Amino acid sequence: MLLIFLLAFRGIVLNHYSSSPLRVIGALKTQFVADALAMPVHWYYQPMEIDLAFPGGIQRFEAAPEFHPSSIMSLHSKRKGGRQSSDTSSKSEAPEIVGDVILKDKAQFWNIANVHYHQGMSAGENTLNAHCTRVLMRSLTDAHGSYDRQAFVGAYIDFMTAQPPTHPDTYAESYHRGFFANLAQGRKPEKCAMKTHDTASVGGLVTVAALVFSERLKSTSVSEIQVACREHLALTHPDDSLMQVCDRYVKLLCGLMDGPDEAGVKTLLIEASKGSPGVNLSELINRNLPDHHVVGHLFSRACYISDSWPIVLYLAYKYQNDPWQALRVNTNLGGDNVHRGMVLGVLLGLQTDTVATSWFNKLVDHNVIEQEIDALVNAASAPKL
Repeated sequence: MLLIFLLAFRGIVLNHYSSSPLRVIGALKTQFVADALAMPVHWYYQPMEIDLAFPGGIQRFEAAPEFHPSSIMSLHSKRKGGRQSSDTSSKSEAPEIVGDVILKDKAQFWNIANVHYHQGMSAGENTLNAHCTRVLMRSLTDAHGSYDRQAFVGAYIDFMTAQPPTHPDTYAESYHRGFFANLAQGRKPEKCAMKTHDTASVGGLVTVAALVFSERLKSTSVSEIQVACREHLALTHPDDSLMQVCDRYVKLLCGLMDGPDEAGVKTLLIEASKGSPGVNLSELINRNLPDHHVVGHLFSRACYISDSWPIVLYLAYKYQNDPWQALRVNTNLGGDNVHRGMVLGVLLGLQTDTVATSWFNKLVDHNVIEQEIDALVNAASAPKL
């Protein structure tokens, strides 16, 4: 009799979770978990270095170590996107973006070799791009679940330039520095995106899910959401190859919101992989290769979308029934595991809330993040007047 009751209860829970708002809540929570999990070994490019710092690999939230064996933050420009330039004359004329405009208390850490990109961050804290996702969530809520491009970019500028800073991070990707370098030169905010060697990176997709969910909960069509997401990406990541992946990401998210069964999820993941040159997801899974061979040999651990997007789909497919394992594997493979993890976390969280249920409340800011998620879902789900 007890077994019958437990099975019936499990069925009630699964059916309850199948509604789109609950799936959205699970997905948004899981992406913040994924971000914090990978943070301490973000941009470690040798898995053995992860094991040296954390024997057995990352298994729970950890603080950022003081020493980062792969850090090249000291080589990145504090005046613009990309690496430091040898053009000293242009340096003397350009403002110091890191320190004077953004990250106002963190510039001193950029000149020291092997400083961790997220130095000083505690276990369970979220990185800068995760905080930018929260900026978008709040902007969407303020607009009753609709996307206002100008409102978002204004909120983004206010957040990034706040003093004291309202986030704990030390590093800002190229797109942040390039945007504020152009803004400092007097460009209009909507025209401040700077193209660099890594514009087409997985970090560009980190804020997209919140926009997709907000619009889809209001029954906006997939094609209209794709247009809105392209306009959003153009503010910071103006790259056509990234836009094409974003289109597939939007379609995949909308499909997963409908609650397909296991086979349906795999079909959606395979469909999303099409269009990536040389990627055959079904064939790759059937080869049964070790994860460290797929990530590190077949595909780069770096941020570039040409490699990171197939990795996300591969891990989502292989570990569909064990989302916590998927996030740990992603973390311990290193590279741009934080931003890959956030995209992966969204995909997994749309299918189950097991990770969010077990780990979300261990995040440092879980109370306020949960309020922001609930506010967004309520705003987007509210009936039209």
